[in-house]
Amino acid sequence: MGPMNWIDEVQWDTQGLVPAIAQERGTGDLLMLAWMNREALEKTAQLGRAVYFSRSRGRLWHKGEESGHVQTVHTIRLDCDRDVLLLEVTQHGHRPGIACHTGRHSCFFSVLQDGAWRAVDPVLKEPESIYSQRMRSHGSHDAPAPAPQDTLARLAAVIESRKPDQGGDPEKSYVARLLHQGPDAFLKKIGEEATEMVMAAKDVEHGADKSRVVRETADLWFHSMIALAHYGLAPADVLTELERRAGCSGIEEKSLRKALARSAEEAASP
Repeated sequence: MGPMNWIDEVQWDTQGLVPAIAQERGTGDLLMLAWMNREALEKTAQLGRAVYFSRSRGRLWHKGEESGHVQTVHTIRLDCDRDVLLLEVTQHGHRPGIACHTGRHSCFFSVLQDGAWRAVDPVLKEPESIYSQRMRSHGSHDAPAPAPQDTLARLAAVIESRKPDQGGDPEKSYVARLLHQGPDAFLKKIGEEATEMVMAAKDVEHGADKSRVVRETADLWFHSMIALAHYGLAPADVLTELERRAGCSGIEEKSLRKALARSAEEAASP
């Protein structure tokens, strides 16, 4: 038997993955934790640039493919149990480099203080600016365009970072202001946006541009996502529900909801 390939010495988990921690060269700052499969590790070693495996997208993910904040990899270390990787990297794209999708230097920006997690590191660049710039110039970039569910997940993460208890400033952030004001504020906006979407659709019936329907629907979705975040929910929960409904007809779905409502009423009655 010949010598074992270096990649075979990694103790992959049951899904063929291994956690990889990125540490900044020079400062020693821990920037992020992601996952790699065999191909991602091979490409990272070959290119000298961080390539991870996205569990949510089910594909390889070149760090910086959407944000432009790539990582040059100088050293790859394997721990004593051979089940964790440590990458020594230079984080590009800003001074200091931005590794986190929230626009912060590191993903580890929350500190436990007085029984709560507090965001203690500043946002160096607004995520909306980072990703909108990349999307506008995506035609010249060799990375694939993000899937719609990835866009929703990324936007949800930005909304989450705007929560007042995560460091969101109501004086500087529209999302933080709505969340600070509470349900009455963002629920009112949802009602307004729903009405504007209906009006836009009505206008199309009279020859108006369909693009307004898209814009108003985007506003409606965005404010609905603020509500989801307030209640500890995410777009993935809605997508899961839609996937569940995809297997049955609308009539069956309506009947099921009526049956569930009756069951809940019966359970609540003495």
